[in-house]
Amino acid sequence: MKGTLMLSWILIICLSQVAVRSQYYSDTLPYHPRPPKVTNLHFFMHEHTGVTAVVLTQANITSSNNSSVTFATLVSVNDPLRTGPEPDSEVIGNVQGISLLAGSNASSTQYIEFGFNTGKFNGSSLSIFSRGEPGLAVVGGRGRFMMAKGIAIFNPILINATNVIMEFNVTVIHY
Repeated sequence: MKGTLMLSWILIICLSQVAVRSQYYSDTLPYHPRPPKVTNLHFFMHEHTGVTAVVLTQANITSSNNSSVTFATLVSVNDPLRTGPEPDSEVIGNVQGISLLAGSNASSTQYIEFGFNTGKFNGSSLSIFSRGEPGLAVVGGRGRFMMAKGIAIFNPILINATNVIMEFNVTVIHY
């Protein structure tokens, strides 16, 4: 019994010394945030149905309205970004992502990425996660658009059976 009591006291003393002598290792660095920048971008997305936008899956139900899009359709996109609405205008990047058409009025929820591969923003991208309203939420970015937030306003220029051209005006706050 005495041996167990003595061993217990030795362990308690050793543990208290470990706690007293050890230190948490951390280098605290001061935080100096960079001033925010506001960037306005203007470009056009060119989509070719069945080529750059493909239906991945859709629910096995019929649409309750006269919409051409079936309820619960998941679409994958990989569209070029161009400087103008003309098909031969300069390509500055691409849009990649998915769109879920889930509303009875053909509304959608989108996760898309605007990736830029030329000019000042080469290698940078903007992340969009929003409902398919005229104002899409910019929720992040990479490269020059780190910690981006903002809004992407789109305006349909051309919509027909095979092509869609959307004009985007994007305002981004980034660091």
